[in-house]
Amino acid sequence: MARKFLISRVALAVALSSGVAAAVAPAPAFAAKKEKAAGGSFSKEFSAAAADLDKAVAGANTNPAVKAASDKAAAAKDPAAKSAAAAEVDAALGGADAKLAAAAAVATTPLDKIKLGELTRNVGVLKSDPATQHKGLVAMINSGAAQPDTLGQLQYLAGVTAYQTGDYAGAIQYLKPAYDGGYRDQQGLIDKVLADAYKRTNNSGAALQMSQAEIEKARAAGGKPSDGALRTALQAAYDAKQVGPATDLSAQLVEYYPTPASWTSAFQVTRSLNRLGAQENLDMMRLMARTNSLNSKGDYLSYIQDADPRRLPGETLKIIDRGVSAGTLTAGDVAEYRSTAQGRVNADRNSLAAYEKDARSASATFASINGAADAYLSYDQPAKAEELYKLALPKAGAEKDRVLTRLGIAQADQGKYAEAQSTFAQVTSPARAPVAKLWTAYVKGKANPAAPAAAAPAG
Repeated sequence: MARKFLISRVALAVALSSGVAAAVAPAPAFAAKKEKAAGGSFSKEFSAAAADLDKAVAGANTNPAVKAASDKAAAAKDPAAKSAAAAEVDAALGGADAKLAAAAAVATTPLDKIKLGELTRNVGVLKSDPATQHKGLVAMINSGAAQPDTLGQLQYLAGVTAYQTGDYAGAIQYLKPAYDGGYRDQQGLIDKVLADAYKRTNNSGAALQMSQAEIEKARAAGGKPSDGALRTALQAAYDAKQVGPATDLSAQLVEYYPTPASWTSAFQVTRSLNRLGAQENLDMMRLMARTNSLNSKGDYLSYIQDADPRRLPGETLKIIDRGVSAGTLTAGDVAEYRSTAQGRVNADRNSLAAYEKDARSASATFASINGAADAYLSYDQPAKAEELYKLALPKAGAEKDRVLTRLGIAQADQGKYAEAQSTFAQVTSPARAPVAKLWTAYVKGKANPAAPAAAAPAG
């Protein structure tokens, strides 16, 4: 199942139907009045043909019969009920479809055509019929009378109604010029709808390119990218299985918007697209713990298994207790792990000094030094761990990127954020770089705490 880092398609559909179709509808005579003020005119034939319907649409909200039929259309679920309710709306408006056809036959001037489109669109709104709305909006766009300051909104609405009917190529046809022209809807949906339309037409790369351009534009202006742009780009990179961009965007998301939801998305992407071994995943789980992102039983059990109660009993017990206290784990879930860890923890903790002595001896190997450092890190003694990881690095057989990752963690736990950032930057192996990038975002946030993060408002 594909993960969603934006808004689910169900939620997107609800947002579009509840917030776009009616709430953003132009007032019934808006376009025509504006063009008339600019010097346009209706033909006599069109004025006569459209007058009754214009009056009926303008009074729809105060006409009990129209309102009741329109409410029924909005509530209808199956095609038969929708069709029946639409027919009731048509009748309550005095035969809207026939009057639209009659007006269309005599619409000759640009003002006639934009008014016809407006009436068609608003009849579609009353019927909760996106296909009719789309037809009207396209007529308004193509009329030659649409004003520059309303064109973006008309294109956006035409794109949305095409999307609602399942015409995703048609949605792109109108959403892209609206987006490229700088239009942003109040709900902040345009990039999400456009990105999903790209995905449904098997063009996730275009969605990624679109969002990355917006991200770079924000950075070039000295600002931070919007939450929406980052999530849109992240979703597109994930859908296209572009591991590098998805990893980088995950780190950017939590750097700019370090919310629990952002961290959860970043961890999901990183763990899904990268083949993390047990040791790499352990260091990821450690970051999840520090960002309060251990959300499920699976998260806790993964951490416990990778820490291994035989190897790191103290850390294992800490995570067991945390999970049980949070109500995410039951005592039964972890009984065996707890028993193993409790049977080893006292001896292990009491051996720390001996581990350190061996690690500092002239004959110490990488394995003995690294093991001592790991033990100290697991018992929340990062200063000791830092010293020992530094001793381990130059030893023969050193697993450099593993040591550097944990050295950075030890430094971060001491508040040495600049040093930790420098250490994580040295981690370059494909297996560990994604983990190090998220740790880097974490220490950047710790070094420069921002105001509570929120999604940037739509422009």
